[in-house]
Amino acid sequence: MKPGVLIISHGSPETSWMEQIDEAVSHIHLPSDLPVNAVFLDNVPGRFIQDGIDALEAQGVTDLLVVPLFVSSGSTHMDEIAYALGVKETPDRETNLEPFTIQANVHFGYPADDDEDIARMVWDQVKHLSVAPENEVVLVVGHGSIHDGFRQRWEKGISSLAQRVGQVSEVAHTDYALLNPDSLRAKTEEWTARGYKVLIAPLFLSKGIFLNQVIPGRVEGLSYEYAGTALLPHPLLSHWMERQIQSLLNQLITT
Repeated sequence: MKPGVLIISHGSPETSWMEQIDEAVSHIHLPSDLPVNAVFLDNVPGRFIQDGIDALEAQGVTDLLVVPLFVSSGSTHMDEIAYALGVKETPDRETNLEPFTIQANVHFGYPADDDEDIARMVWDQVKHLSVAPENEVVLVVGHGSIHDGFRQRWEKGISSLAQRVGQVSEVAHTDYALLNPDSLRAKTEEWTARGYKVLIAPLFLSKGIFLNQVIPGRVEGLSYEYAGTALLPHPLLSHWMERQIQSLLNQLITT
C-alpha cells in the first residue's frame, strides 16, 4: 500500500488563481514520503485531473486520497468529479465529464461546507469592518445552485456555516444568502430594516467576477459593509486540507 494525495479544484485562466492554490498546498505539513499533486477540473492544460492521477500512479501510488477543494457539497462539480472518479455509479445531474482511467483505490474527502476552519476564515474576512457587533449581522454569501437537490445541499451547508461564524464572532446575528437563486438583496434589505448593519462575507475560494462585480451589483444602493476578499490566501485553508488528508490517511491505515 502506497498512498498519494490528489487535491482537486476548479481552475481558472488567471495565473494568479493557480498560484494561490499551489501556495496553499505548499504549506501543508505532511510526511515527506507522501506524494501530493494539485490538479484542476478545467482551464489549466497539463494539470488536469487525469494528469494528476497518471503522475501519482507512475510513482507507485495504490491509494488516492482525494481532497475536493470546493466550498459546498451543492456544487455540481462535486457530483461530476465523484462520478468520474468512480466514487458513485451515476451522477445526480448529466455531465460531459468522462470516467477517469484509474488503477488505484480512491478515498474521497469532503468539501468545505461548515468546517470550523472555514468559519474562522469567513469571519476573518469581515471582522476588521466590525465596529458595534451588538448591532451587526454577518451575511455569508455563496454561489448557490438553481438545480433541485444541489440547492438544498448548498442551503444546508451554508446555513450551518453561518451558525459556526456566529460562534467564533461577537456579532448579534449571522445569516446566509445565495446568488442562485438570488436572495442577497432581499436578505440585506431585511436585516437593514431591522436596524442592523450588514457585513457581507463571500464564501468563494478566490477573487473574480463574482466578488468584484456580481455581489456589489446585487446590493447596489443599499447600506452594507464589504471587503470583497476571498478565502485564499488565508493560511487556515492549508490547515483545513492538512486535517482532511490526515483523516483520510488514518482511515486508510485502520481499515
